[in-house]
Amino acid sequence: MPIEGTWDLSIFTPIGKINSVVELRRQDGVLTGAAHGAGEQVPLDDVALDGGRLTWKQAVTKPMRLNLAFVLTVDGDTLTGTSKAGRLPASKVTGRRRTVREEAAGG
Repeated sequence: MPIEGTWDLSIFTPIGKINSVVELRRQDGVLTGAAHGAGEQVPLDDVALDGGRLTWKQAVTKPMRLNLAFVLTVDGDTLTGTSKAGRLPASKVTGRRRTVREEAAGG
């Protein structure tokens, strides 16, 4: 199943749960994406899918300035894994792919 689509993520951080929406697209054979959450939209860097392992990096400024590295396992329409910010402990991440009907309704 292709990875492209809209994913609703929950990131369980030491300061509480953060919800984010990640959009993954393939452009000229290259996987790209953007994340929306906490009032900002940021591009995803170094997006890679290796078998069932999805990784990317992103910089955020809210709730604080951090560079995040995501390592997730893809299982059909679900994602599980971690997000790590520098020396901070890894945060648990879960995600679910939106259906076409949810995307058309705006979530």
